[in-house]
Amino acid sequence: MQTNFTEEQLKDAHVAESEKILRKCVHCGFCTATCPTFALLGDELDSPRGRIYLIKDMLENDKPADEKVVKHVDRCLSCLSCMTTCPSGVHYMHLIDHARAHIEKTYKRSWSDRLMRGLLSFVLPYPARFRVALAMAFYARPMAGLFKTMGGLGSKVGAMLELAPAKAPVPSAMTSGDIFQAQAIPPKGRVALLTGCAQPVLNPGINEATKRLLTRIGFDVVLPKGEGCCGALVHHMGKEEAALETARRNVDAWQREIEADGLDAILITASGCGTTIKDYGFMLREDPAYAEKAAQVSALAKDITEFLANADLGEPARTPKLRVAYHSACSMQHGQKITAQPKTLLKTAGFDVKDVPEGHLCCGSAGTYNILQPDIAGKLRARKVANIQKTKPDLIATGNIGCMTQIGLGTDIPIVHTVELIDFAYGGPVPEALSKGGIFEEA
Repeated sequence: MQTNFTEEQLKDAHVAESEKILRKCVHCGFCTATCPTFALLGDELDSPRGRIYLIKDMLENDKPADEKVVKHVDRCLSCLSCMTTCPSGVHYMHLIDHARAHIEKTYKRSWSDRLMRGLLSFVLPYPARFRVALAMAFYARPMAGLFKTMGGLGSKVGAMLELAPAKAPVPSAMTSGDIFQAQAIPPKGRVALLTGCAQPVLNPGINEATKRLLTRIGFDVVLPKGEGCCGALVHHMGKEEAALETARRNVDAWQREIEADGLDAILITASGCGTTIKDYGFMLREDPAYAEKAAQVSALAKDITEFLANADLGEPARTPKLRVAYHSACSMQHGQKITAQPKTLLKTAGFDVKDVPEGHLCCGSAGTYNILQPDIAGKLRARKVANIQKTKPDLIATGNIGCMTQIGLGTDIPIVHTVELIDFAYGGPVPEALSKGGIFEEA
């Protein structure tokens, strides 16, 4: 793609990077075949290629975002399926991130949109606030359907209430600063585990299963003090400075552990977080105080299944032989290019793993997308659930809490995090979703 940025414009590192990305696009249109929004809406501007044209025009002419650009960029899920498909190596993720930051700086949204985005940014990244919000949602949840009929802000409130669990789980006893000793002496290594923000509120059992499994196979596990939300939620809303401040805080927390007793890996159990943390090196590349440290953190970051694929788990303690539909989260397969490892781990553990038809298409979760774009997200969920049901599974496995919440709203099939199933097969307790559903009971 030919570009016409001025030398002055290219002095801005963000513009220079976007210009390099734009020049790689050859207009082939392969991306349109795997884009969920184009598959649903059939509008070229709701495909990666169409959005690239809009972003190029906006950035090249150095103009504020307008309603048309915002509409189609907002509809992008950032599922990154286009990056898997693209034969030219167009780094769409960095381009759409820059576009969102530009929109945030140059476009004034409606009061209702600003209110909802501000509320999500204020609540979701903070576990204590999120728990309070869920307690309040319990009383408003019966009105979710009524809100959805209102349209506009009402439909977003309704979608948010629908996604809220009927009852928030009891908080985990695991807290920041905890260190869990390996059962092996000497330990095989030392790893940090990202606590996260929404996940420990919605499903604390995921990190508990991870801790059990890691200590059982010989690793010390630390929950670094000062670590928090990875920043993905605000990053994808274009709130660049807030995302960078979050990244710096986490880099500091992990660097303290690296400098103290060392870390073999920084492990993440939510693939959406993993994609962002692995990008910290890029996000902070222009910060002289953090560029090198952030790159080190990104190099140490691994999804839990990526790490376990190279660990010695021993022999399974039980062979469940349950039929599992494996849903590969977009942030896992497209963002991190992790495809085979989770399925191999599940098969080795004794599960009958089935691929989901149209597995490359997003379920509609995408961070806060299922709240901000509820109609499109709902259609994607229905399509995903229909494809999952074709495999006739006993349960669904995935590696991202957002997908678990989104898909779980559309089906009664139990949905369990991949690491919970691996922990279960290698000696851990029966995951709550399986025991509640009567899918598996100890003999």
